[in-house]
Amino acid sequence: MKSSSFNLFEKYRKYHFEFKHLLVLLLILIIFQILVSLVHKSSIQNLLLKTQDWYQQDSAERLANLSATSLELLLETTSSKSIDDSKNIQEIIQAFNIILSQPLLQQSVRDICILVPDGNEIISIDDGKLLFDFFFRGVSLPHLSDNLHSEAINLYKDLSTKLQNNEQIYSVREDKDIFHVFVPFVPKGEYVGAVYVKNIPDFTFITSEIISSYDETALIFTALILFGLIAMFYISSYTVKERDEAFRQLYSEREKYFKEEIHHQKEALFTKRIYHTHHKAEKIMGFIKEDLLQLDPAKTDEIKYRVTKYANFISRVIYDMKWYDPPLQTIRNPLFQTNLNEVLRFIVEQIFQRVAYPTTEYEFHFNLDPAVPQIGVNEFVVWEIIEPLIQNSIDHSGKDKVIITISTQFDSSKNQCYLSISDNGTGIKAELLEVDEHGIKRLFLENVSTKVNSGNSGYGCYLAYEISTQRCGWKMDVINLPEGGCCYNLIIPYAERG
Repeated sequence: MKSSSFNLFEKYRKYHFEFKHLLVLLLILIIFQILVSLVHKSSIQNLLLKTQDWYQQDSAERLANLSATSLELLLETTSSKSIDDSKNIQEIIQAFNIILSQPLLQQSVRDICILVPDGNEIISIDDGKLLFDFFFRGVSLPHLSDNLHSEAINLYKDLSTKLQNNEQIYSVREDKDIFHVFVPFVPKGEYVGAVYVKNIPDFTFITSEIISSYDETALIFTALILFGLIAMFYISSYTVKERDEAFRQLYSEREKYFKEEIHHQKEALFTKRIYHTHHKAEKIMGFIKEDLLQLDPAKTDEIKYRVTKYANFISRVIYDMKWYDPPLQTIRNPLFQTNLNEVLRFIVEQIFQRVAYPTTEYEFHFNLDPAVPQIGVNEFVVWEIIEPLIQNSIDHSGKDKVIITISTQFDSSKNQCYLSISDNGTGIKAELLEVDEHGIKRLFLENVSTKVNSGNSGYGCYLAYEISTQRCGWKMDVINLPEGGCCYNLIIPYAERG
């Protein structure tokens, strides 16, 4: 269980939420809540309107039906004997008037009458005496047809057949709220006509109250959700703030660690560089002493030239001991005008070939292009690059006599100089030519050497590669030759002086 929880945490830990993400989530939730409230309110409002329409029609029909039923009952319960007594007649007429006038007391009822067909005419009766005379005395009343109920008469003409055949209540709706209700008038089971009621029921106050109550409820509900989201946002923001602060401190610690690591790496590289050049400085000092002891007036200029070069190299070594990261302008600068061919010859003739006794262990061949221009790199930095490569060809040739060929070439179309140092040895082991994830061959990595006891080895090619690529801006590579041996290739960009 703990393992699954940990895996789930690891899965989602990569997602880094910021304040803007929480704001977007909060905004989306609020918008969704508003949309849901609006949709719900619209649905309720539609339901209330439909319910109101149905109830308005139902209430109008019920009122008209009640009036028609009351009149029918009154007619059916009135006996022939009671109409002979004047007192009873007045009571009957009064009862008719009450039934016809009572609905008009309601605010929604606008008109009520009884519509009776008489030949081709439709008679409207809205008075108790006229109704009594028509039903009990058989008085024909064509003169009662007037314009007071003309709208009801016109509508009745269209519905008279349906009313008579079906004896059902019919409602005619006008506009939105006006109902013309026709109830079949059937006293003693015989169809006579219809009771007409014009009703304008208004229940909007109920709908308004319900909608108002819903608005209040929705507002309170939305406010509670909003306050809850704000509280969640505050808690989340506080949590994210603490997390970001922890990340900031972690990154600060990592930055400090990386700076210290880079500082240590630079110091280590500085120490290795100084160690690597220290024994060269000792050898150069020996050359200087030897030249001074063998000073010959006939060779003064030659000795002065060599001693000057040696002394400048020693001063460069001493200068490098002051800086583990020397300024770039002391390495490459347009003011430096180094003759590459001359430096190569001097390194070979005055360092590698200057031995006490002639040697047959190695031999040098030159193939130098006189068109190679002067380069803007300090010549003693060139020494630091070239000397380890030549020494590596001598030490790891694997042959009794190694032939080292040094070639230069200038490509004016690309403004590039090409320098190659090749030998006829056994070549470099295949594993040393493998490329790491940074695209660097293992031979140029730190502490990589082919010597068996390589405690202080593996720095020469590493330093040559670092200085040439990182400080001088050159490109450096090494390959094994098909005929045997290896070849170091350097590409030196040439920038013309303005």
